Amino acid sequence: MPKRKSTHAESEPEQATRRRSSRLSKGVEPTEEVMAPVKEEKPQALSTGKKGGRKPAAVKEEEENEEKKVEPPTTTTTTTTTDTPARQYWLLKAEPLPRLENGYDVHFSIDDLAARTSPEPWDGIRNYSARNNLRSMRVGDLAFFYHSNCANPGIVGVMEIVREAEEDWTAVDPKAAYFDPKSKKAKEEGKENPWSLVHVEFREKFERELGLKELREWGKGGGPLEGMELLRLGRLSVSRVGEEEWEFLMDKAGGRTGR
Repeated sequence: MPKRKSTHAESEPEQATRRRSSRLSKGVEPTEEVMAPVKEEKPQALSTGKKGGRKPAAVKEEEENEEKKVEPPTTTTTTTTTDTPARQYWLLKAEPLPRLENGYDVHFSIDDLAARTSPEPWDGIRNYSARNNLRSMRVGDLAFFYHSNCANPGIVGVMEIVREAEEDWTAVDPKAAYFDPKSKKAKEEGKENPWSLVHVEFREKFERELGLKELREWGKGGGPLEGMELLRLGRLSVSRVGEEEWEFLMDKAGGRTGR
């Protein structure tokens, strides 16, 4: 369904290492004791430390104890975090009253969206700033539905982005309200169709609509909506809404979506 046309005016664990004794087996140097000559007796040689000889008990025990020492393993704990992009907020305009564009009625209201049984393509955007905003949208983002070009323009409800940006095929379809001959020619030449759309679903209709006049009051210097894109870039049909702005407006409208 064609929507309001947006114009250019708008971290490894160390392995446990077995500590080996740095002490090498050393024999006790052979010593001899010179004895006074005794008839029919031969000098007695002390125990030598020749290779293969018996080690002193104290040395052997100490080496065995050294062999048994094992340092505790070092472990490294790695924490993996998955960063989930923060939800973004938007405002999209559509015209609730009948209006012909290239012979086609392009009206679309919050009630029309509520009646849809499948995701609705938000097409017909022909302004690059608005298109770039469409391309920045992510599944799960929320958007205000804004009625424009009517007696009482304002925010009337909430919808959710359920499919991200893809080619807006209506730009190259001669039978579509917002057919763009230049885009069709570019497509035929193997170039890219520059226009995009997203798919949305209805979430709620406000019991209390937030009219443009009221929004402007809140947008005055020092007000909660002072920097709101809707009020600064009035002709832009797809605009960003800050998180604080969103919460403020949801409070005013008694909105429930995302809460």
